[in-house]
Amino acid sequence: MTPLRLALLSLLALSSTAQSQDLLQAWNQALAHEPQFGAAQAAHQADQEQVPQSRAQLLPQISAIGTAELQERRQTSKLSNQHSSDRAAWTLTLSQPVYNRNAWARYERAQLLAQGADIQLTLDRQDLMLRVSQSYFDVLAAQDTLSTLKAQQAAIDEQLRAADQNFQLGGTTITDTYETKSRLDLTRAGVLQAENALQVAQDKLAALTLERYDTLARLREPLRLPAPQPANLQDWLDQSSQSGLTVALADIKARAAEEQLKSTQALHEPTLALKAQTGSGSDQTLFGQAGGGPRSLNSALGLELSIPIFRGGETSSQVREQSSRLQQARYDHQFAIQQSIQQTRQYFSGVTTGLVRVQALEAATKSSQDALEANKLAYEVGVRVNIDVLNAQQQLYEAQRSLAQARYEVLMNSLRLKAASGTLNENDLRAVNDLLEPAS
Repeated sequence: MTPLRLALLSLLALSSTAQSQDLLQAWNQALAHEPQFGAAQAAHQADQEQVPQSRAQLLPQISAIGTAELQERRQTSKLSNQHSSDRAAWTLTLSQPVYNRNAWARYERAQLLAQGADIQLTLDRQDLMLRVSQSYFDVLAAQDTLSTLKAQQAAIDEQLRAADQNFQLGGTTITDTYETKSRLDLTRAGVLQAENALQVAQDKLAALTLERYDTLARLREPLRLPAPQPANLQDWLDQSSQSGLTVALADIKARAAEEQLKSTQALHEPTLALKAQTGSGSDQTLFGQAGGGPRSLNSALGLELSIPIFRGGETSSQVREQSSRLQQARYDHQFAIQQSIQQTRQYFSGVTTGLVRVQALEAATKSSQDALEANKLAYEVGVRVNIDVLNAQQQLYEAQRSLAQARYEVLMNSLRLKAASGTLNENDLRAVNDLLEPAS
């Protein structure tokens, strides 16, 4: 196990002092500690450095060179020292590009990639919001499942005692006891499975926040879930297809591919640079032949024209490659628009139909509660049998679990809808958090 993994596990083990947590607290913890988003921030900072690096190719370049030499001449027959001399020189060179379309295109591309990095970081931030929210509601859903199963277990246990008592009094057969005992054993197995599922969900949330909490804030009761605003699907489709972050990122990548193609095509073109050079040599050999006389300062100023003639076909191949890359980026942009529209339709439908489903499940929960009470009363007077009561209990608890899950799905789909349109931000998490009430 790596040292980083050990450190993370230690933090998880030690950071369990808090008593309760809501969604905003979980988000703030994840924003500060979640390693995947931390890596995204580091990548964003690295990508921003492409701009000054490419801009540097358009700015003056200054270099300085100093040399010191000792020369000896010897006769080949006896290797005797015939002559020796020393030499020292320095050179200062300034180069300023005047015309270099390749460098300009690379600079334009770097600016686009930096903008794309900004969008990617926003996407990563939205992704973290969705992951935290999903993990938070997964814990609540697991808690709901466990609590309803425990309540069902307690109700079945009570029903088992009633069946035993009725059998002892001769009012029913032993079949009622066996049926209830079987249902109780199945429910106990379900409780064990639900406890394990809750532990897994809590671990996933803790991996994001590096914090463990005893309780989580739950949805208020009664609860009125908000409808999507605007309520018109076409408005969401227009927003996502034009301003969705994935669409904007794909568009920037396509534009960057265009600049890359221009940069490659410019390799066929000449470049022009201003060159200035000055320096001095102890033997006056800075720019010409050695000669006697005192040390002097030599300077030169001029324009350097470089014309590419033939590179073995490499440039032509690179142009063809970048043309295909550009076509690929344009197809990716079209695909991003299609995906954004598809996801927007899916999540908008998930919210609108989910709200209707929540209303139906609320009604089903109420009617299931009434049905259970009626079956209990009918069983006591001998009109209903034991299995009817057990089935009514199971129907009630399944309706309760389905209602809770449907509410979480509506909230998650509303967040995903805003993410697909590129508008998801912390205010949306705050609005969802306002639907929660502190755990007692």
